[in-house]
Amino acid sequence: MNERFQRMLEWLEDQPLLAGCDVSTPVPASSDASFRRYFRIQVTRPNDEATSYIIMDAPTEHEDCRPFIEVSDQLVKMGLQVPEVLAQDLQQGFLLLTDLGSTTYLSVLASADESEADRLYQDALSALVTLQQKGHKAAEVLPPYDAKLLDTEMNLFSDWLLATHLEMPLGKLAAHDWAEVKNVLQQSALSQPKTYVHRDYHSRNLMVTPQHNPGILDFQDAVHGPLTYDAVSLLRDCYIAWPAEQVVEWQRSYFLQLCEAGLLNKDEWNGFRKSMDLMGIQRHLKASGIFARLYHRDGKDGYLNDIPLTLQYIVQVGSQYPQLKTLVDLVESRVLPHAVLQHKILDF
Repeated sequence: MNERFQRMLEWLEDQPLLAGCDVSTPVPASSDASFRRYFRIQVTRPNDEATSYIIMDAPTEHEDCRPFIEVSDQLVKMGLQVPEVLAQDLQQGFLLLTDLGSTTYLSVLASADESEADRLYQDALSALVTLQQKGHKAAEVLPPYDAKLLDTEMNLFSDWLLATHLEMPLGKLAAHDWAEVKNVLQQSALSQPKTYVHRDYHSRNLMVTPQHNPGILDFQDAVHGPLTYDAVSLLRDCYIAWPAEQVVEWQRSYFLQLCEAGLLNKDEWNGFRKSMDLMGIQRHLKASGIFARLYHRDGKDGYLNDIPLTLQYIVQVGSQYPQLKTLVDLVESRVLPHAVLQHKILDF
């Protein structure tokens, strides 16, 4: 038993919420791409059934729990289902949370039929519209998704995937073309209506729950930014792919909900689709770089298998836009051939 785990056990013993209860030994619940770890405990009160809780272990030298606490409180007030903070120790980096279960969207969608998949996506899109409609004022206090952050994220592609992982640094001419591509994507993102952005809204961070579906996780990096960011994260997911026609169908449903909520007008459909396409390319540049960085910097190789899908999206969607031709050519001719394609597009 390591020292930090022992400290976590001692912290649990001091929690008033658990006083007089039978508390099981914490067992790993999940892990993510950060330094955070999650444990599940079963708590049995006298004459009552067991209830499960989650402990977040976030070492303070690497993680700050305060954004998680603040965003959780905001989302709860909006009526969304998220882990609620029941106890906290900011000095040690421990949080006691409500448990939303262990059934992710990804685990269900892999074998879902058309009806079930549509229900899950409609639930997720409706929750997203609620976030964007009710979170308007709360979003104003979040960090801005500004030009600097957008650029930093896209540079993950050139720095980590190209230069570090593929040993393919950009030459001077390619660097000029790369700057032009980044400018196109950046200007598109900055011209969109600004809203509350979860920033990692996808099938691994959405939980299938019996009531108030979905449960929403991993929201601590929320920002004030482009309207389409979360929707394209969900519909062009880095971990699961759908036929383009199905994506458009869900995209249209989401657009109509935005119109009904007063966030867009019906004559904005074409501009909305283009903005969402370009936003998705920005996100997939970022994601592919992060997956490479997780391997080279953090020793996590599991995400390398997810790089090919992000690159496929860049080629398939980017091919529709002449101003992105240099990026598409680079990815299609020099980057994708080095990636083993392990994702298939799901169909019913």
